[in-house]
Amino acid sequence: MTYAMNRFLFTILAVLASSAAQAGVRIEHWTAPSGARVYFVETRAIPIIDVQVDFAAGSAFDPPGKSGIAGLTRGLLDAGAGALDEEQIAARLVDTGARMGGSVEADRAGMSLRTLSARSEREAALELFRTVLAQPRFPDAVFDREKGRAIAGIREAETRPDAIAGKRFAAALYPGHPYGRVSTVESVSSITRDDVTAFHRERYSAARAVVSIIGDLDRREAERIAQYLTEGLPAGKAAEELPPVGLPRAEVLRVPHPATQAQIHLGLPAVKRLDPDWYALLVGNYVLGGGGFVSRLMKEVREKRGYAYSVYSYFQPRRLEGPFEIGLQTKRDQAGAALKVVEETLAGFLAEGPTPEELLAAKRNLVDGFALRLDSNAKILGYLSAIGFYGLPLTYLDDFPRNIEAVTAKDVREAFARHVKRENLVTVIVAGD
Repeated sequence: MTYAMNRFLFTILAVLASSAAQAGVRIEHWTAPSGARVYFVETRAIPIIDVQVDFAAGSAFDPPGKSGIAGLTRGLLDAGAGALDEEQIAARLVDTGARMGGSVEADRAGMSLRTLSARSEREAALELFRTVLAQPRFPDAVFDREKGRAIAGIREAETRPDAIAGKRFAAALYPGHPYGRVSTVESVSSITRDDVTAFHRERYSAARAVVSIIGDLDRREAERIAQYLTEGLPAGKAAEELPPVGLPRAEVLRVPHPATQAQIHLGLPAVKRLDPDWYALLVGNYVLGGGGFVSRLMKEVREKRGYAYSVYSYFQPRRLEGPFEIGLQTKRDQAGAALKVVEETLAGFLAEGPTPEELLAAKRNLVDGFALRLDSNAKILGYLSAIGFYGLPLTYLDDFPRNIEAVTAKDVREAFARHVKRENLVTVIVAGD
């Protein structure tokens, strides 16, 4: 089969919805001989394999004074590895019709691969993926270029009120904690190539690795692939525990800025990924600010008063307590009035919880919409990697609808009372009068 035909086939198949999204996704789990944890779903619907390898190497593991190293390291993995430079890596991806990507979060960093399952394309793509993961070269010229880009990006972000608000908010929620570290010109400027090499050697190890695989292959092939991808990594040791998260004291931080629109964020550290209150918080947040135009915040702030085009709330669970946040943008001379409405709406919800009608609508939306979050292999891979990295039950996807349906209004009120305490709410206002 010619490359052109391969590429055409790959493009067409990638657009098709995968029937692997059916109820009852069967997840298999084992530990590879390398020490990596592996999570696997077999689905023969389309001849594609998706692989993701995550490491406990997120921004929370940046050494003090070197904030930004996790992102810089991940970004340089495919910029030269083994005997290949970045252009050769890109050319090989084109030749095999494969796609490679990556991401960095607070807890984890990782790379993903999508390839055709046909043996010749698959083996070539996996060989390249293994090389990128285990043998990055961090070439001097590329390191200098990407470090310069990172510094330029920080300088540009320091002029934007939204970026300023986000950084100040994170630092205020997590003072002195790794979750609160933010990249600065000074921290990135201090990072050397040796720092990046050492970070990769220590953090990108088999003991820290979680391999997620879904697609057109069986368990035996998945076992071989997981071991092949991780056997060349340093054995390493399990990730160290992060320090406990403390709750901040309630305060309002005002940051001057000439922008005409004020950026407002308020919240606090709230929920761990494995907290049993997660389902009640998810249902309650849909009512409060996660349900778009049907949420209370949207009705009070936008529809009734026109203070903002959009207002939202969300919980972002992490290995430790991740943030609960309410955010909006409004005219600077309306910032005080808009904030007052937000605070009153939140106080009312904490006191009363959802109405029976709100509770039913939230549960229906979350349950009925869940299938759309599993309608492709790529989406399932996202859940699979989270299940593996955070140690969620293998039955998480099957259990989700039942756990949502079981939530009561009392559950929501009690969960919010435990996790959203007004005496710990931090508010950041950039460009407000």
